[in-house]
Amino acid sequence: MMAHDIGAGSGMFRRINFHWRRLATGSAFSLFGIGGALLWLLVFPALYGFVRDKEKRGYLARRVVHYAFALFIGYMHRIGILTYEIKGLESLQRPGLLILANHPTLIDIVFLISLLKNADCVVRSGLAKNIATRGAVGATGYISNDNGAQLIADCIKSVKSGKNLVIFPEGSRSKPEHLLPFQRGAANIAIRGRLSITPVLIKCSPSTLSKGLQWYNIPSRRFHVSIEVLPDIPVESFCVDTEALAARKLTDYLTHFFTTELNRASA
Repeated sequence: MMAHDIGAGSGMFRRINFHWRRLATGSAFSLFGIGGALLWLLVFPALYGFVRDKEKRGYLARRVVHYAFALFIGYMHRIGILTYEIKGLESLQRPGLLILANHPTLIDIVFLISLLKNADCVVRSGLAKNIATRGAVGATGYISNDNGAQLIADCIKSVKSGKNLVIFPEGSRSKPEHLLPFQRGAANIAIRGRLSITPVLIKCSPSTLSKGLQWYNIPSRRFHVSIEVLPDIPVESFCVDTEALAARKLTDYLTHFFTTELNRASA
């Protein structure tokens, strides 16, 4: 009887904890939306009003987003939704990085920007219309993915200006423990700009916020995010070929590299 009571109590605790985390996750994403709207309505208009220089204004806006995302991650951690660990953070403190990362969760970009004080990224054009993100996209000068042929040149310019550009070569969130085929855009940026790559490996256990899952599809326990900054990958050896062939070879190399590292980290 006593064992039964303990098991029942344990099961009740797990149910309470599950529903609490679902409620807490909803509060976190609500906070994200409200915070984004307030930045759009109050903070970024003030920057436009008081900072005339476009480059300085964009830099300050990126710093604002950095601190806002850091607060968001901190909130999720403190209320018991997630835990996390960062390895090699000091490597991200350098300016002018081309950062390539795998993309297992919805909040990967939030995590990375929270670690980068002058981050840039390529965003979907639709985010410029979303009330939670439109202010940040406009004020920061993030690169829109509808720039067509100019996109690669804009990305190279961003890195060479000292910003830290974050790219997800998969192009979309992956499914648990399974990389999507890498697109060649990231390799084209590296080859044409002669830019070394700073690879970042992201793992999430148990899997959540992955492709096809909504915020309320929470796991059975709080999830843990591991971010590991790996040694830079130079691209000079690939540049002996034509740009198109070099980009194809580099894409194949990166696919194999990230697959191998993901398997290592999962072992």
